[in-house]
Amino acid sequence: MLSDRLFALLLRCLPHHLLSRIWWRVVRSRRIWLKNRLIRWVINRYQVDLQEAESANLQDYPNLNAFFVRALKPGVRPVAKDPAAALSPADGTVSQFGSLVSDGVEKGSYRLVQAKDHSFTLLDLLGGDQQMARRFHGGEFCTIYLSPRDYHRLHMPISGRLTRMIHVPGRLFSVQESTARTIPRLYARNERVVNLFETDAGPVAMVLVGAIFVSSIETVWHGVVNLYGERSPLWHVDYPMEGCRAVSIERGEEMGRFNMGSTVILVAAKGAIEWQGDLTAGTPVRMGEALGRWQSGGVGSGDIGPGYQTQ
Repeated sequence: MLSDRLFALLLRCLPHHLLSRIWWRVVRSRRIWLKNRLIRWVINRYQVDLQEAESANLQDYPNLNAFFVRALKPGVRPVAKDPAAALSPADGTVSQFGSLVSDGVEKGSYRLVQAKDHSFTLLDLLGGDQQMARRFHGGEFCTIYLSPRDYHRLHMPISGRLTRMIHVPGRLFSVQESTARTIPRLYARNERVVNLFETDAGPVAMVLVGAIFVSSIETVWHGVVNLYGERSPLWHVDYPMEGCRAVSIERGEEMGRFNMGSTVILVAAKGAIEWQGDLTAGTPVRMGEALGRWQSGGVGSGDIGPGYQTQ
């Protein structure tokens, strides 16, 4: 559509990081008149269901960002009872899902579908980490888009131990449906945080993709990964499997959050997930629902390699 292409052109011209830094300050303003007006606008514009929120009183939210990452009432997101269920890590809409496919150009190169006529390589998504990418060759992925109305906390789809976190710098394009259709390699160009876990179903990566006005991404073990939406280089942290620095998170537990909405991409090893038969692109999902079933010991479940072990 012409309107989509014009919007994409506008996005290319915008100073993404500057606007995100400005928005960071706005959404954290504690001026009562401003934060209440902003919260009411978001509620009305995006039809936010406050009945699910732990608090429906606007006075309990010191700023707009606190409202975006609001907690929910206990029990409103029950986790699927089947212990083998591959849980949805977030509220949102399934953008794409399925198997990673060989691009037929470079040996060992696999791609994820972004939208019709658009795809990007697994290696690019993972920040160029070839050792990590090899463990997911022929694997599975599911991309979930979180809109401004959605619950913004992210949860584990399976119990796992963290072995590596990578911050990948990049642009901050919008990640809504229209830009996914028009901007090539969108998710591999935007700033993102790659988190690698070892699980009973093999390696699982949770890739948290930033977007314009997503002023920061947080994880429960690190806190804010890139404060203020500032530009920063690619960096990574390795975590041990045992000891005081080890990070182990159970299925359904919170692992991170977006300070506003964005996209999370779940990547699993070959043969690790059997998707639900009724799952399709465009399906709305809630955190804790089953996207499919884990199959024990995916193909990538072998030696995690010395690069992911630290003392």
